[in-house]
Amino acid sequence: MSGGRLRRSGRALRALAGGALSVAATFLGLLAVTFFIGRVMPVDPVLAIVGDRAPEHVVERVREELGLNQPLPVQFVRYVRQALRGDFGTSVLTANPVLEDLRRVVPATVELATCGILIGIGLGVPLGVAAAVWQGRWIDQAARLVGLIGYSVPIFWLGLMALLVFYARLGWVGGPGRIDVAYEYTVPTLSGLLLLDAAWAGEWEAFGNALSHLVLPAALLGLFSLASISRMTRSLLIAELSQEYVLAARAKGLSTARIVWRHALRNAAVPLLTVIALSYGGLLEGSVLTETVFAWPGLGLYLTNSLQNADMNAVLGATLVVGTVFVGLNLLSDAAYRWLDPRTRAGA
Repeated sequence: MSGGRLRRSGRALRALAGGALSVAATFLGLLAVTFFIGRVMPVDPVLAIVGDRAPEHVVERVREELGLNQPLPVQFVRYVRQALRGDFGTSVLTANPVLEDLRRVVPATVELATCGILIGIGLGVPLGVAAAVWQGRWIDQAARLVGLIGYSVPIFWLGLMALLVFYARLGWVGGPGRIDVAYEYTVPTLSGLLLLDAAWAGEWEAFGNALSHLVLPAALLGLFSLASISRMTRSLLIAELSQEYVLAARAKGLSTARIVWRHALRNAAVPLLTVIALSYGGLLEGSVLTETVFAWPGLGLYLTNSLQNADMNAVLGATLVVGTVFVGLNLLSDAAYRWLDPRTRAGA
């Protein structure tokens, strides 16, 4: 018994060490990609700082201070050290440390993407289940139509039309921005998540105002994620409903609802979780157009403005954050996969 425990402990330690090495290698590769992107871009970071008309000796002095006159391997080692310390340099656009800017804009994107993915899950999973159970009927056709709209309609056009109808014409929701100016400084910043901070402080008028601004962009992102989640739920559930254990459950007299929700969907949830995690990551890094249309002060708008102003420190810092988010979501989905599916733990 003791020998078996030792073997299991050894396998667990090897798996943990292998996972740590994999994460370290992935993060190092991410740093390498962002570093070389910054070097091959046709933008001189020194000229972005001092301007095109700066004297040559000023350009050379700044280049030396930034270490850009050194060989690329030396620059890369320095870049890795600075990134591990959270030092991404100073933004040319805001004159603030990039890390400080990221702490300000990332919570806005997290709040928007989280609401979007919750809408996508809350509507997409039941819609996919209904489409799979009543395959070929009107609900299945409706689910396909919703998915087609979510995939094919340009999100910037849909956002503009939504603003025109629901904000400008009907006045049902708040307009561009995250909150009205009248409420902007009434909510203390604790987590950076405006709804959570307003609720914690008891500022319910500010909470309602922030929610009215959040509804439209979150609904658009929810439609985008709903398209993929409903389609994958339908495909996975159709595959599960054709398995032998479903036939056996029907022979035992179990109801369709119990078979679907208690058995088939539970097995389909394992790969579906990976789809949801990737969809969430896509909303975090792919909400550039949505944030631009709605003037949402998040990571996407910050990255867009940085690209337009050749602010390479900010661009690389934001890119590194997006890559880190994807790595983290993949790790979380793998951990959840192991927890939900005991078969993946059989060799551990």
